[in-house]
Amino acid sequence: MAVSLRRALLPSICLGACLVSSLAAALPPPGVPATSAATPTPVPVEVSPESPRSSVTQYLKLANKGDWEGASNYLDWPPGPDAPLLARQLKAVLDRHLYVRLEELSPHAEGFEDDSLPPGVDQLGTIPGSHEQPEPVRIVRKDRPAGAIWLFSRATLNRVPGWYSQLPDRHFRETLPGFFFRMGPKGLVLWQWLAILGGFPLLLLGGRAVAWAVQRLLLRAARKTETTWDDALAARVSGPFSLAGAIFLGYILAPFLEMNETGYRFTSQVLAALAIFTFFWIAFRIVAVASDILSQSEWARTNPSAPAILSLGVRGCQITLIILGALAGIAQLGFPVGSALAGLGLGGLAIALAAQKTVENLFGSISIGVDQPFRVGDFVNIGGILGTVEAIGLRSTRVRTLDRTIVTIPNGKLADREIETFGLRDRFRLIATIGVEYGTTAAQLRAIIDGLQGTLANHPKIWPDEVIVKLLGFGESAINIEVAAWFLVKDMLEFRAVRQEVLLGFMDVIEKEGSSFAFPSRTVYLRNGPEAAR
Repeated sequence: MAVSLRRALLPSICLGACLVSSLAAALPPPGVPATSAATPTPVPVEVSPESPRSSVTQYLKLANKGDWEGASNYLDWPPGPDAPLLARQLKAVLDRHLYVRLEELSPHAEGFEDDSLPPGVDQLGTIPGSHEQPEPVRIVRKDRPAGAIWLFSRATLNRVPGWYSQLPDRHFRETLPGFFFRMGPKGLVLWQWLAILGGFPLLLLGGRAVAWAVQRLLLRAARKTETTWDDALAARVSGPFSLAGAIFLGYILAPFLEMNETGYRFTSQVLAALAIFTFFWIAFRIVAVASDILSQSEWARTNPSAPAILSLGVRGCQITLIILGALAGIAQLGFPVGSALAGLGLGGLAIALAAQKTVENLFGSISIGVDQPFRVGDFVNIGGILGTVEAIGLRSTRVRTLDRTIVTIPNGKLADREIETFGLRDRFRLIATIGVEYGTTAAQLRAIIDGLQGTLANHPKIWPDEVIVKLLGFGESAINIEVAAWFLVKDMLEFRAVRQEVLLGFMDVIEKEGSSFAFPSRTVYLRNGPEAAR
């Protein structure tokens, strides 16, 4: 059952993955609104080397390299031994409390002129102070002989030692090499990335231990009930529960990484996306358990169309779960799924045209499951192709021919073909024409007809409502008797045995009555005399 289930899941996962990947290709990055084809592309803004964006970029670049001497050149602070230390402490504070988005800083040499701040002053953001009150982080414009430059303000730098003293990881920063504190993607520094990637396997092990304990409790509770579905479900949720346990431990341990707001938001989004994946994974297992239980139910045993209906229903549910789970996870990560779905445009049309045959075959498989023109194991004649149905898939149907070859027919094409199903016959017909020789008398002929009638009527498999044994006519070389009857047998193999038995009985009747079967012959009469001589 597990192997057949994996084989059933494979086309569903492939189709769902194709649909999801097509959608994901049309999604813009998180935080970027979806644009229509008519929206003009924004013109790139030229960044002035004397702008706030340029100065902060250079500071962060030097700080990430560990060049604190060079980074101190972007502080409004007199040169000396305190400047590099202050540059390092400022970087630590920014990493913890303020993830600087460079694209939000002014690219102009004058800075922002409409931000209600004095000219030559821009603000990067705020940081919680000693009394949890927001305190600003500002930069100021300074004129130098080499040109104007933006520096972190003296008021901001005076607050840096107090901000730094409140950092919970300041002791690690003072002992570990600065390499581990370089800023990485998503607002996480290098040591935080290493802790996340290195700790994830440990979280999975911890989650597995939690899942083992929870599963034992569920199995114990399921054994106390009279139903069997809860036992089957409790035995198959170890994987989802292991991931759920890892997510739970991740939520507990995340605050110990001392991430900034941006990093914590990112890790929360990832954990939430994994939680959504776990939910749909459990739903996937529920569908599989329901399929197994229904396949063993009385309805499935008594309804010939149950296997095909169950197969199509399970695959449809699986595809739906894959698509919904992927969309929910993508949306949780910050991608604008709704706007992307509305803005697929020509790309969506191209995907729809490319998937036309796939959709056609999908609806064809649904119609086969609903109408049930044939079932797996039936002997059929499909457009002149004689064979036994071996599999009804989501895309095609496979038929094993009499020559033992496999013919694969797309389900969308089956609607346009004539389908003759031998497996649905309620009875098999025997039709024959018995020819006896012309030397048979009328009395013998009546006895033969009665004998043939009795042979059919006395057979245990005969369908008694209509048995035909009548004199058909006089042929060129035989007196023909019409025979038509129906037998209540299961398949062609059994019918062949019954037919042989009945035909041998017909031979016994004709031999018993002193007659024999006729064969094509011609009698020539020759006359002697004057007329023959002429």
